[in-house]
Amino acid sequence: MATNKPRIETFLLVDDGIFPNNAVLPLVLFKKVFNANTTSLAGSIEALFHKNGWGQSWRNGLFNFHHYHSSAHEALGVYAGWVKAQLGGPQGVMVTAHQGDVIIIPAGVAHKNIDQSSDFKVVGAYPKGQTWDMNYGNPQERPVADDRIKRVALPLSDPVFGKTGALMELWR
Repeated sequence: MATNKPRIETFLLVDDGIFPNNAVLPLVLFKKVFNANTTSLAGSIEALFHKNGWGQSWRNGLFNFHHYHSSAHEALGVYAGWVKAQLGGPQGVMVTAHQGDVIIIPAGVAHKNIDQSSDFKVVGAYPKGQTWDMNYGNPQERPVADDRIKRVALPLSDPVFGKTGALMELWR
């Protein structure tokens, strides 16, 4: 269960000519939303994501190459270590997420692992009814990927705080 009122950072990442990103929905970073000392933090994050309608979860890391999903939004809950991620492609922003942070990535936004601690791990999940795909910024992906991004439904709830969470306001 989320135990802290997070500091919220948002980033509106526009098309850079290679990656479509998302000029409508900002990427959202919840800082220190989970208590890092929680027993079985990975399981707690995963259970809360599922409770709030974000499923198809997995546990691992973040790829070290730019990629994006044109058919789903994605939530990443850091349960161990830290990651320095580049968001929005090679000209995008750099953020560092630590244990207890959650990154919510709108469909179309490129993301890449630039650096990480040796113990870095995340739980990833997607809104109910959305299935992720993989895109790499190749010219042949567009305009099909652009059309898919426009059709991705808004989630029915914030993955951390449910139907009344900050994401619901930020993405409406």
